[in-house]
Amino acid sequence: MNSTINPGSQEIKLRWYTGLNPKHWRVLAASWLGWVFDGYEAYALFIVMPFVLKTMLTPEMLANKAIYAGIAIGITLLGWGMGGMVGGIMADYVGRKKMMVYSVFFYALFTGFTACANDFWVFCFLRFITGFAMGSEWSTGVALLAETWPNHARPKGAGFLQSGFGFGTLIAALTWFVLSQTMPLGQDTWRLVFVVGALPAFFCLYIRRAVDESEKWVQAIRAQRWAATESVDGEQKQAKRPFTLTEIFREPESRKRTILAFMLSLTTTVGWWAISALLPEYAVQIAKAGGELTPAIWGLRAALLYTGGAVVAYLISGFLADAIGRRSFIFFTYLGSLITTVITYQLVHSIELLMVSAFINGFFTLGFAYSWMAIYPVELFTSSVRATAASFIFNAARLIAWIFPIIAGSIIKTFGSIPQAATCIGLIYLIGLVVPWFMPETRGKPLPE
Repeated sequence: MNSTINPGSQEIKLRWYTGLNPKHWRVLAASWLGWVFDGYEAYALFIVMPFVLKTMLTPEMLANKAIYAGIAIGITLLGWGMGGMVGGIMADYVGRKKMMVYSVFFYALFTGFTACANDFWVFCFLRFITGFAMGSEWSTGVALLAETWPNHARPKGAGFLQSGFGFGTLIAALTWFVLSQTMPLGQDTWRLVFVVGALPAFFCLYIRRAVDESEKWVQAIRAQRWAATESVDGEQKQAKRPFTLTEIFREPESRKRTILAFMLSLTTTVGWWAISALLPEYAVQIAKAGGELTPAIWGLRAALLYTGGAVVAYLISGFLADAIGRRSFIFFTYLGSLITTVITYQLVHSIELLMVSAFINGFFTLGFAYSWMAIYPVELFTSSVRATAASFIFNAARLIAWIFPIIAGSIIKTFGSIPQAATCIGLIYLIGLVVPWFMPETRGKPLPE
C-alpha cells in the first residue's frame, strides 16, 4: 500500500516502507522479539499447566485443579499488569532502551527459576515476578517504535510489532509439541519449556548494541515538555517535572483520552480472558458431542487456529487503520468481535465449523482487538508521558481482568454453560461501538512531540 503526503499543493505518493533504514528495522526487530517472548511465556503457561498441577498438587488439591490453574494464571496476569504500569512509568524517566533491557533480562531470569520450582506456591510466586518483569516490555517497545519510525510507516510497524505475540504463542505450542513426543523428563518435562523461555536473556546483548535510545524522548526531556498533550503548549515548560501517571489525568483533554482508551482496553481484555479462554474447552465439548475419538486434540487445534487468525490480523492491522482511520478501525474491530462471538458460541454446532469460526474469532477478538493498542494510544500523548499512558491503557485493564481466570468455573456455573457465559460477557463489545466516536482521529497526523 502507498501513503500520500501533501507538501503545499503537490501530492507525492510513497510506498509505506519508503525512508526506512536499518536503524528502523533494528528497533522493530528488538520490539517484535520482545513481544514474541511475552507471547511464548503467556501461552506456555496455559499449555503446561495440567502437568505442573499433576506434579505439584496433592491428591486432595487435584480434586480442585481448575481453581489452582486459575490462581496460577491469574497471579501471572496480575504481576503482568502491575509490572507493566511500573515499567511504563520508568520508561518515561530512564529511557525506553534501558527499560527494555531490564524487562527482558529479569523475566528471562525468573522464567529460568520457574523451571526449578518444587512447590505450587513457589511456582505462583515466580510466575508473579516473571509477569511483573515481563509487563513493561510492551509499552517500552511500542513507545520506542512510535518515536523512531516515520509517520507514514508507523502504524504498519506497530501492527508488525503486535504480531510478535501471536508468533510467540505458536512457538510455545511447537516447543511443547516437540518435547511431548519424547517426554525426556517424564512428568517434569514441562520444566524444559521454561528453560527455553530463559534464552531471551541473551537477547539483551543485541538490544544494548543494536538499538539506540529514542531521540524524541531525549529532546522532550531536555526541553522540559511535560504536558501530556499538545493542547496546553503554554504550560509545557515547568521547572519541576510532574509525576507522569498523574500528568495524564491532570488536564481535561488528556484525562478524557486516557479514560476512553482505558474503557476500550478493558473491553478487549475482559473479552479475551473471559470469553476466548473458554474456546478450547468448548471445542472439546463439541468434539465429544460429535463422537470424536480424541476430543482433547480439538481443543489444541481450536487454540492454534484462533492464534493463527490473530497473526493475520496483526500483520494487516496497520494498513487497514491507515486506510479507514483509527476510529472506524476500532468500531469495525468490536463489531466483528461481537458478531463472531455470537456465531461461535450460539450458531456453530459442528467441530469442523467451529475450527473455521475459531480462526475468524481470533482475527477480531485477539488480532484487531489488541492491534489498535499498539497503533492508537501512542498517537494521543507526548513523548514525556507516552510510555506511561500506553502502559496504563494496556495494563490497568489487566488489574481488573486478572480475576477472570480464577473465577472462570463460577462464571460458567452462573450462566449455565460455556456458550451462555461467553455470549453474555461478549456484550461488553458494545462499548467498542460507541466510545471511539468520542475520541480524536489521528490518521495522517504527526506524532505529538
